[in-house]
Amino acid sequence: MNGPPETVLEAFGLSGSAVLLPGGQGDTWRCGAVVLKRAGLPAEAEWRAAVLDQLPESTAFRVARPVRSASGAWVAFGWEASELLAGATDVSRQDEVLTAGVAFHETVAGLPRPDFVDTRDDPWSDGDRVAWEERSIGGSPAYVELVSPLVAARRPVDLVAQAVHGDLPGNVMFADGLPPAIIDWPVYWRPPAWASAVAVADALCWYDAEPELAARWSELPEWGQMLVRALIYRMATDELAHGPEVWTRDRRAVYEPVIELALSYVG
Repeated sequence: MNGPPETVLEAFGLSGSAVLLPGGQGDTWRCGAVVLKRAGLPAEAEWRAAVLDQLPESTAFRVARPVRSASGAWVAFGWEASELLAGATDVSRQDEVLTAGVAFHETVAGLPRPDFVDTRDDPWSDGDRVAWEERSIGGSPAYVELVSPLVAARRPVDLVAQAVHGDLPGNVMFADGLPPAIIDWPVYWRPPAWASAVAVADALCWYDAEPELAARWSELPEWGQMLVRALIYRMATDELAHGPEVWTRDRRAVYEPVIELALSYVG
């Protein structure tokens, strides 16, 4: 992808060349001490920046403070900016990722529900709605076969929803002597235990986590139901984003043992 154009650099008061940073979606750039990326949904980018700008300092986690454009806006020409933080992601430090996420969610617990969570239209948002029975999809035969035991095990829960980070594992950075840094916040309005369950499910599926990771976090409320919804969310998103072709034998083999493990926590 092309980097930020000169008009964007000027809008944020930057000069020099922008350098592509590793990781993420392959479209995050550094210019001096500022990180730039495309803003996606402007309403979400602006809401998130306003929250992070005012978030109290914590000894449990860091956040990248947003950078305003010269006009005072958080988004300029479809781009947003934030301060560069020290550290690197490490998906093997799974319990530390989860602990930082819990502290972050405790800090943002009082935020009002943003309007954009109801209007955002993408495979991830729709996959989340499928998981919480706010939308249904037919789906390909392979998807239906995989997801059916989870759907059958799903039960109503009575948990308080709030703003949460929906993709923690690859978005927590570590640096010696500093708290973990939480970056690239995709905002969902769900119980915090669900966000932890998504992180655990991702770690089990993609980051070589052992089943004991799920056991260590099993005291979170409605743990079995949160794992069920986390997996439905990820699989529905796969189906919506990629279609039937995504369900190769290898991909099914990744999900199958994690589905079995999640079902073992459903009372």
